[in-house]
Amino acid sequence: MNHALPQVGRPTRTFSQLLSPTRRGARLARLLAGTELRTWGAPQDLTERAELVVAELAANSILHGLVPGRCFRLALACDPAAGRLRVEVTDARGKVYPQPPPADTEPGALHTGGRGLLLVTALTDHWDCVPHPPGGKTIRAELHDTSS
Repeated sequence: MNHALPQVGRPTRTFSQLLSPTRRGARLARLLAGTELRTWGAPQDLTERAELVVAELAANSILHGLVPGRCFRLALACDPAAGRLRVEVTDARGKVYPQPPPADTEPGALHTGGRGLLLVTALTDHWDCVPHPPGGKTIRAELHDTSS
């Protein structure tokens, strides 16, 4: 007996690319993410926020996660039905995990780093860091479409 199957929405779209651990690679990660999201028809606000998050995570990867001779990976997964985008940046250095600056820091104080993760926190709904065997780590950030 044949029954009509319910429509389950569009499948999750994915993108993954290995990039060189250089400033050029970080810049390319941002450009590729924006191009891919526009190709998928992602809302402009989501695309712009994702580009900034990718830029920061890729820059952190080449600055803090560099292992000579090892690339970093950018991965995107979009679920249009749920209005959710996941950004992942994986590098080869698993012993150095990101640490956001303490919340009780003085607003006018000068710091040599840490503001980028404040930006990631402000632009995403959630981010975390997980081990990536055998010796790397993946920074995952989730963004929701706020235009609906």
